[in-house]
Amino acid sequence: MKSNPHHLHKFLLLSEFHKMFGLPKPEHPLVSFIRLEDMELPEELSENMVLNFYKIAYKDTIGSAKYGQHHYDFGEGGLVFTAPGQVFEKPKHKKTKGFLILLHPDFLLSYPLAKKIKQYGFFSYSTDEALQVSEKEKETWFSVFKIIDEELKSRTDDFSQDVFMSQIELLLNYSSRYYKRQFITFKAVNDRLIEKFEKVLESYFNDDEELQNGMPTVQNLADQLNVSASYLSDMLRSLTGLNTQQHIHNRFIETAKEILSTTDLSVSEIAYHMGFEYLQSFTRLFKSKINQTPLEFRQSFN
Repeated sequence: MKSNPHHLHKFLLLSEFHKMFGLPKPEHPLVSFIRLEDMELPEELSENMVLNFYKIAYKDTIGSAKYGQHHYDFGEGGLVFTAPGQVFEKPKHKKTKGFLILLHPDFLLSYPLAKKIKQYGFFSYSTDEALQVSEKEKETWFSVFKIIDEELKSRTDDFSQDVFMSQIELLLNYSSRYYKRQFITFKAVNDRLIEKFEKVLESYFNDDEELQNGMPTVQNLADQLNVSASYLSDMLRSLTGLNTQQHIHNRFIETAKEILSTTDLSVSEIAYHMGFEYLQSFTRLFKSKINQTPLEFRQSFN
């Protein structure tokens, strides 16, 4: 049977994933540790897949990775993170070395990580924004992977899930650390991305027609820059101290202050001009940023 590229193959259970890829039944119904070289790529699998669980994949060789409009070659491997419900392409090669951790959200219930895991932005990064790891960092990953693998294979006791959860959280914290390092390592590339981001933002706020549609969204800006929204925000926060939304709000304030101080437009007219349907919303946002209402700012300026 030929795959249908327009069809999404959904995996609700770990056992379904194992069966499709020719793997033995999972050691645990809600969590699985897989060696990529043990997987068989079925012909009937459609081009796109969606999992009902978190995926942490380490590949021994990532190959060419894209940052903005630039490509770089990596030979030391890297990690890709996927949250439940995200669509991704099926593997392109029959055999790839590495590891795969599948984690059902139900496994996290009753643990703080159930809520905290949603705060790790890299689960929404694209494959092009994979975490590249050095040989030294790879040793750290392998030590954590080994404990996770052994814990799943060992006999379950009262501490099994606690130990496993601590290792998953350790892996995610290392990922946050190494991604911050990666943002700095690729500072030259990211500086160009920031420059382009600022130009796109400036162009938007200088376009009266665009501005009347309301402030740009984080997703809209990310799409124009060809990066994921989460990656853009995390990169900006790492290098500038502010995420994408904060940059948008700051640019909004500067534009509003400029109009208030250089025109005779009423505050209501300015609010409408900047895409606000209600004056109260405009006033509330303005005051939250500079601790003054638009009218108070205009009076103090004069």
